[in-house]
Amino acid sequence: MVHPTSPTEHRETQHQQFGVHLTIDGYYGSPEKMSDTAELRSFLDETVELLQMHKISEPVIAEVGPNNKKDPGGISAFVMIAESHISIHTFPRRGFISADIYTCNNELDTERVLAYCTEVFELDDVETNCIRRGTRYPVENLH
Repeated sequence: MVHPTSPTEHRETQHQQFGVHLTIDGYYGSPEKMSDTAELRSFLDETVELLQMHKISEPVIAEVGPNNKKDPGGISAFVMIAESHISIHTFPRRGFISADIYTCNNELDTERVLAYCTEVFELDDVETNCIRRGTRYPVENLH
């Protein structure tokens, strides 16, 4: 098998999208739920199940103190999945969460996970972005 080596040959390679990266910023939520480490662990575990993904590590959760005037402290939580990762950062004193779901599964059910996140943290307002990642990911191995 011949592998492309020059920039011209790379342009001739067939490509596909690698995955999607969903970001969720939630506002005016429940400070009690945002500061509950058991709730955050459950959120990560349930999101993995909800999206039919495959957890390869237990969630890592860290309480973080204030960083600066903008960051009054909160909790960061992360779980590694076979498909990539899910993370969430909560700022209970501001009623704010920032979550990321990055997956190589291009069929991510964004509406379902958004509804779940809104329900769990009792969010009044949300902003989302869904970014297509790796849009020139080669269909076949190059090396």
